[in-house]
Amino acid sequence: MTAATWVAVAVLLAGAAGVATLQPGLARVAHHVKEHDEVYALPPPAQLHVATLGWDAAGVDLLWATLLVDYGTHWQEHREFTAVPQYADAILELEPDYAPLYKYIDTLLAYRPLQGTEDDVRKARAYLERGTRERPSDPAVWLEYGQFIAFMGPSFLHADADKQAWRKDGAIAIAHAVELGADVDNSLTAASMLTRAGEKQAAIRYLRQAYEFTEHPSMTAIHQAIGQRLAALQAMADLDEADAIAHAIDERWQRELPYLSRDRYVVLGPSVDPARCAGVAAYGGPGCGQLDCCRDWPDALRAVSGPESSAGSP
Repeated sequence: MTAATWVAVAVLLAGAAGVATLQPGLARVAHHVKEHDEVYALPPPAQLHVATLGWDAAGVDLLWATLLVDYGTHWQEHREFTAVPQYADAILELEPDYAPLYKYIDTLLAYRPLQGTEDDVRKARAYLERGTRERPSDPAVWLEYGQFIAFMGPSFLHADADKQAWRKDGAIAIAHAVELGADVDNSLTAASMLTRAGEKQAAIRYLRQAYEFTEHPSMTAIHQAIGQRLAALQAMADLDEADAIAHAIDERWQRELPYLSRDRYVVLGPSVDPARCAGVAAYGGPGCGQLDCCRDWPDALRAVSGPESSAGSP
């Protein structure tokens, strides 16, 4: 062999020896970096449109696949995974109404490796709320949003007031999803949650709509179940209204004519101040004008029974 050949062989052997010597150490360093630091090499979301050269749909698919693979890899290796919001922001920059993201973002954040936090849950809610704006007529997004903030999210919160507020908002979102076409069975769940939150009238309103939606022979069972729940809630609401009316009468009786029996006071009707209630300004207008100037029980109690309810004489 010529001298040049020997030089080439020597250089090749030296390079191989260098790789064999340095590779284990570099591999350990790379593994250490991957274990302790998240490496997100993509540009900021605002620059992604330029980076994809117009192939936004392909870029979204690649980002979504990468996110799922990284999520699974971190679970397998028992490592923290905090880059979900960065991937999500990048995907939504390219395709704001990307449905798969809104379907799984709550799981990716709340149950991320190794443990989600209250901050992660609040971020998930923010993403799902954006989904309801980007896809306002999609019942799947509304249902995912409602179920997350009603059932999954509150378990990560610390304040009881926040938990109650989230459950109430979740019930309303679930009911809206039913209005948009989600499984009508969810209306019963939403009604139960609204009832526990003290929103009986809202529960009745949603159940009435669901009752109308299910007037079809193929939905007889759920139609009857909704009807039974609606009747029970209506009875509860009527009982609450009756209790409120009775309480209002008792308060006025004790304040105005406590020396009379209650029955006689009810027959006489509410007392009014003639001087205060004189003139058109006090007595005119719809109903009897000022409530303190009403001379009949139905008008005097309309603040308790509501303008749409006709409170008869007790």
